[in-house]
Amino acid sequence: MEYHNPVLLKEAVDGLNINPDGIYVDVTFGGGGHSKEILKRLGDKGKLFAFDQDQDALKNTIDDSRFTLINENFRYIKRFLRFYGVKKVDGILADFGVSSHQFDVAERGFSTRFEANLDMRMNQQNVLSAFQVVNKYEEEQLKQVFLQYGELRAAPAMAKLIVEHRESQPIVTSEELKAVLKKFLPPRHENKVLAQIYQAIRIEVNQEIEALKEFLGQTPELLNEGGRLSLISYHSLEDRLVKRFIRNGMFEGEPERDMYGNFEVPLKKVNGLIVPSKEEIRNNSRARSAKLRIAEKI
Repeated sequence: MEYHNPVLLKEAVDGLNINPDGIYVDVTFGGGGHSKEILKRLGDKGKLFAFDQDQDALKNTIDDSRFTLINENFRYIKRFLRFYGVKKVDGILADFGVSSHQFDVAERGFSTRFEANLDMRMNQQNVLSAFQVVNKYEEEQLKQVFLQYGELRAAPAMAKLIVEHRESQPIVTSEELKAVLKKFLPPRHENKVLAQIYQAIRIEVNQEIEALKEFLGQTPELLNEGGRLSLISYHSLEDRLVKRFIRNGMFEGEPERDMYGNFEVPLKKVNGLIVPSKEEIRNNSRARSAKLRIAEKI
């Protein structure tokens, strides 16, 4: 089974507008698909650094003197690039989706398809897992996780039911969680609601929104003038943050305007939103919700 089929491969790498002698970063290495395509376009002097916090991804490392794989969360991009003596880069690519491998290995607990212990950790060394979120969080915390990250209208009732149930016994597996929340899973919409529940818990376990904000906030300082960001999102929470940061360099509020109503931003949008073709979605159903946005350092 293929570790991960890269989404929007050509479009995302094209978006970097690669200089063969440049320095590039793939912050979501996974199966190495995007990295391999970047390396094809680099010359002998080019360099590629890649990040992945998942130990399983290390098995896919590329034997190439121009390539360095860093086993860390991309929220620490600036710190670890500086460790390698790199202060500026010419392009950064990120694919924020869960890898096919993580979905397909049942014991990782990412997929609604399998019976598995509640886990969902992208970094398997982390203490916080789906089990802790479901069994240890206060009712209000759980409600906020389901509301903010799953956009579930039934979040208050779901949180209440989970807390009531775990008073008698912990919720250990995915099937047990489904059984507890069965009343919220009508047959016609079961998969959709389950996906929202899993997404909410996964985002909380991996602190995905906080990591995304920390990562994006460092990119203007890291990019050389004319350097590019190529960013693939899969749900509206991520895409809104990416779109907003590209537009005005902030996640909340508005930048200060001068007396003429203009404001300075570190990035400019390149082209419009790019989505997968019908053919790519036919060949890889996990591509269907992908959205690619490209930006350039001004």
